[in-house]
Amino acid sequence: MTVGPEIRAWLDGGPSPDRVMVRAAVKETLAELANRLPGRSVEVRVPPFGAVQCVQGPRHGRGTPPNVVETDPRTWLALATGRTTWDDALVGGTMSASGVRAGAIAAALPLA
Repeated sequence: MTVGPEIRAWLDGGPSPDRVMVRAAVKETLAELANRLPGRSVEVRVPPFGAVQCVQGPRHGRGTPPNVVETDPRTWLALATGRTTWDDALVGGTMSASGVRAGAIAAALPLA
């Protein structure tokens, strides 16, 4: 998984990169997460750019899944690259995690 220098600079406080670049980075990192944690028991949402289901366990079929992680693109990419931690994102209110399996995502981070 590669996150370009423009994204890394943004995460370190630099200027905002092009929206297309952010979208591509979010989608690539979500795909990597799904590869590392195959399954369908946790849904990870990074609106407006993407969502994946991952983590082994009971599969969710309809409605709102019981295990959901949701965050904004900047926080997700900071988690994926190790620039922030799971706990810091939760405590800071930039990420929400519900359900007993949602914490399994933390074990796969950072991705890079």
